[in-house]
Amino acid sequence: MDGYTATREIKKRFPDIPIIAQTAYAVSDEKNKSLEAGCDAYLSKPIRPKYLIRIITEFLQ
Repeated sequence: MDGYTATREIKKRFPDIPIIAQTAYAVSDEKNKSLEAGCDAYLSKPIRPKYLIRIITEFLQ
């Protein structure tokens, strides 16, 4: 099962759980695919700590 399929399955069962996609590929298509699959946010490597903390903080509020 790939990440897109896993995201769809998780969102079917638990629609309120936030999912943050993370990939090593900075291809714009990856971001679109992730968001279309149901991810709530997207990060590409290298991960910038300030950005990661900001995204997590948004979901904790």
